Amino acid sequence: MTSIDCLTLEVADPTAAERFYTDAFGLDGQVRLRASEEPTSGFRGFTVSLVVSQPSIVNGFFGAALAAGATELKPAKKSLWGYGGVVQAPDGTIWQLASSSKKDTGPDSRKIDEIVLLLGVSDMAATKRFYVDRGLKVAKSFGSKYVEFDGSSSAIKLSLYGRRGLAKVAGVAPEGSGSHGLTIGGDAGTFTDPDGFVWEPAA
Repeated sequence: MTSIDCLTLEVADPTAAERFYTDAFGLDGQVRLRASEEPTSGFRGFTVSLVVSQPSIVNGFFGAALAAGATELKPAKKSLWGYGGVVQAPDGTIWQLASSSKKDTGPDSRKIDEIVLLLGVSDMAATKRFYVDRGLKVAKSFGSKYVEFDGSSSAIKLSLYGRRGLAKVAGVAPEGSGSHGLTIGGDAGTFTDPDGFVWEPAA
């Protein structure tokens, strides 16, 4: 089964970005950094979610991200589906911090249960078919709105969202142009998907 091992974020200042991700989320290995000066503006068409077990962990990561220089896009609060908030890192990457639980059951462990890459796509059916043809297995599908692939063998799960819908969830305008600023590292080879997201073998 096709898996994702890491995400490479293309940033203007890798040293500053590394400091941010270490201080904010403690990520090591799953997120890599690459220097890039490619122009990009507006919504870059993807978000990364850190899924945790309870609200206090969301709050811990949220506060650490803001202290490290992130911008709040949506405050951390309860919703119909659980508890969460959205921040934008100094390099421009949008991070969703989420828990399906609305109540704490223990101390803030700073433990990340899942990392999920959400891609905003223009044609859900075509992109879903594209990824199925490359070995990904659909776990959940809600018509043209959302597709979640099986991530049981993957360090990072992959989901598809309509671009406008994902931008709304993130709290930003859907317009954007230029580089996505992202390379997906996995075992599916080198290719570019219908929305311009680049995959390459994880080194």
